[in-house]
Amino acid sequence: MTEPYVPAHHVPGSPTRGLLPGLVKGLATTARTLARPSHTAEYPDVQPHLPPRSRGVIALLEENCTSCMLCARECPDWCIYIDSHKETIPASTEGGRERQRNVLDRFAIDFSLCMYCGICIEVCPFDALHWSPEFEYAELDIRDLLHEKERLGQWMPTVPVPPALDPGAAEPAEIAAASRPARPARTPRPAPTTARPAGPRPASADPA
Repeated sequence: MTEPYVPAHHVPGSPTRGLLPGLVKGLATTARTLARPSHTAEYPDVQPHLPPRSRGVIALLEENCTSCMLCARECPDWCIYIDSHKETIPASTEGGRERQRNVLDRFAIDFSLCMYCGICIEVCPFDALHWSPEFEYAELDIRDLLHEKERLGQWMPTVPVPPALDPGAAEPAEIAAASRPARPARTPRPAPTTARPAGPRPASADPA
């Protein structure tokens, strides 16, 4: 039969030299903490100071969305819902062809499923999705965390301005393409001056 466990400081004759220094060290830490001023943020009366790249909520710039569905396909939680229809644009010039474009009907994000990974923002090729530091959108009902494009667009003014590029960074491709000088117009090649004979071609000699 195994004997019951008895702590070392309860065993008669055991050394207790390690107990007192540990107790004194803990009291010293408590005394140092009591002497320091508190840094309690009195939220919501005082707004917290958030880092510039805080992931609060995803904002939508509807004008940039082309309904390409990349964000919805890459989302690991399948929390993005997009509906759209095609609209025919008449030709801008005479003899031109009509074009079709996607018109966004619905763009919704279910934040009860979102894990804030940011993949949808990274894969968007037209900068339609942005991180906003806004975090005060809690709801009493979890079903109310499904926000449509109107609510997502209201968070766009809270999106911070992107930081300036480093002095040694490469120029963005869009700016480089816009500042590039236009290509010179091609000059047409002159027509050949020697005319071919109008007679029938001579029969080729049979190599056999």
